Amino acid sequence: MDATRSQPLAHDLRTLHGANVRRLMARLDMTQQDVVDASGLDQRTVRSILQGVTRPHARTLHKLAEGLGVATDELFQDPYHHVEIAFDRITNPVVGEVVDARPELFGRWTQAEFDELYSRMAVGGELTEAGVLAAAEAMNARRQLMVQVAVILESNEAELMREFVAMLFRRVTAIDSS
Repeated sequence: MDATRSQPLAHDLRTLHGANVRRLMARLDMTQQDVVDASGLDQRTVRSILQGVTRPHARTLHKLAEGLGVATDELFQDPYHHVEIAFDRITNPVVGEVVDARPELFGRWTQAEFDELYSRMAVGGELTEAGVLAAAEAMNARRQLMVQVAVILESNEAELMREFVAMLFRRVTAIDSS
């Protein structure tokens, strides 16, 4: 890779780490000194990460994440994605009400599934209670189907499943491209 292509990436990583540390500091109500104390990193190191002037070493990122009490992956996330998620939760309050009222529908849901549900909109705005229930039931049905497909793919019927899926995919993509 040439220097002109790797330089913007390095700059983006520096900016990314700093933005994520600032986001986590706000979420955890921590000051810069709190981060220094919790991580054991030098004040200058933390300051340079926050300002995006350095690309921290992997050991530094690990210490930082450990001090913040988060997985190292949190330092590599799109910091603006969290704003979108928060916006979806604020603008779609009915979802939370349905989740609280009907917890049995949401057993073993992942954070990504909740994010997807909150991000859905009905015609004209937020989901209604009926819309949330319908979306949750559809998502649960899709999850169940995926479990069934995974079981089949681990059986002696795996090749038949692959052929069937390939045939359906060709059929669907041919219709959609017409």
